[in-house]
Amino acid sequence: MKFMLNGALTIGTLDGANVEMLEEVGPDNIFIFGMNVEEVEALAKRGYKAREYYEKNAELKQCIDEIASGFFSPEDPQLFRDLANSLLNDDRYMLLADYEAYITAQEKVSATYANQDAWMRMSLMNIAASGKFSSDRTISQYAREIWGVEPTREKLPAPFETPQREQEAVESGK
Repeated sequence: MKFMLNGALTIGTLDGANVEMLEEVGPDNIFIFGMNVEEVEALAKRGYKAREYYEKNAELKQCIDEIASGFFSPEDPQLFRDLANSLLNDDRYMLLADYEAYITAQEKVSATYANQDAWMRMSLMNIAASGKFSSDRTISQYAREIWGVEPTREKLPAPFETPQREQEAVESGK
């Protein structure tokens, strides 16, 4: 969300903050990829096996094999082996299932970036739609809905603006 406030375009799955961002900016101004909630639940119910995705996709297999082999860390070939093992044996976020959709979305990002007019329009739409995520609105909502207090616009004095500090300043001639 913070990046959106500055005009960044988001590429991500439809979960967490991306759901709210999509609602605000619209589907033409964000790059959403991957499974939706129902598809994730159905895959989990069928029994997700990351290794099946690894075996079926040569590009994905090459990426994971290079991570596991130390290709990206020749000074310490074991450095990322646990990452590869985690992806293959404990992929609780179903990352490998979304890999092909991610690649397709990234290609769309690249094509959009090549069209600077489209990219800038999307960037401006993100800035214009990000008001909901301002800290003022968020803090006010938290105050009411979570903390059970009514927000106020009363400005609290800065530490140097207290009556005691003001008197000290007067006495010291500042």
